[in-house]
Amino acid sequence: MLDVGCGPGSITCDFAELVAPAQVVGLDRSADVVAHAASLAADRGVENVEFRTGNIYDLDFGDETFDFVHAHQVLQHLTDPVAALREMRRVAKPGAIVAVRDADFHGMSWYPEVPELDDWMELYQKIARRNGAEPDAGRRLVSWAQQAGFTEVAPSSSNWLYATAQQRRWQARVWSERVLHSAFAEQALEYGFAQEAELARIAAGWHRWGSTDDGWFLIPNGEVIARA
Repeated sequence: MLDVGCGPGSITCDFAELVAPAQVVGLDRSADVVAHAASLAADRGVENVEFRTGNIYDLDFGDETFDFVHAHQVLQHLTDPVAALREMRRVAKPGAIVAVRDADFHGMSWYPEVPELDDWMELYQKIARRNGAEPDAGRRLVSWAQQAGFTEVAPSSSNWLYATAQQRRWQARVWSERVLHSAFAEQALEYGFAQEAELARIAAGWHRWGSTDDGWFLIPNGEVIARA
């Protein structure tokens, strides 16, 4: 199995435990991220997983290598998701599964209305599109898979809901930190889309939403299981 864009490796390790003793490879472009993932696997005692750095557009594997190729929340960040899917298809054995899931940002909804979250969404869309990426990737997965040459495509969708006190606090903390201290913040400032005061205002809005007693945040995901 190949997990492309594996990030910190938590999902990759979960897969490895499910398919053991089969071998799993997690791939990410960042050496630091790969090191973190390898450390997680060691801590969890997962021995049938290997983490490598690599390029999704030029996978360092031969044709028809894997029984299962997976990418979670990856295609939305790419400038050419169709090329990435073609490369994933290339390294998959005939009949193997190629599975992808991506969020659909414009499909997200929340309650109560918080103006700063509207501003966050607008800013996120502007930054992503300035980078040549597609934040509303979920709704495009079937089209991208077809363009990549897949003829057997099974679409589905699932939601993530943050509506308990603990979930709201977690979602608010994660996004307030990203707004202030991440590539999102750096690019918002670099591209001239926001000033530091505006980012601080949006982060505070996230915390205000997270402190509500009846808050609701829904994230829809598009999914595709395709056969190589």
